[in-house]
Amino acid sequence: MNGRRKSSFDQMEATLLHCPQCRRAVPVRKRLLLILPEGDKYEYLCPQCGTVCGTKLERAGLKPAL
Repeated sequence: MNGRRKSSFDQMEATLLHCPQCRRAVPVRKRLLLILPEGDKYEYLCPQCGTVCGTKLERAGLKPAL
């Protein structure tokens, strides 16, 4: 990609992930797990059973705008 062009998005945000316990795709909740020097670590939880469906590390300085 051309260095002058801005990408369409900075980060992707998961809204639907597969839950290994429920064995189906569920809308997930994002929860802050750790604050690390390299960024914040989040986990995605199933709203039905509370199982962790995935994790994400948001690098410092790349926080989404509210």
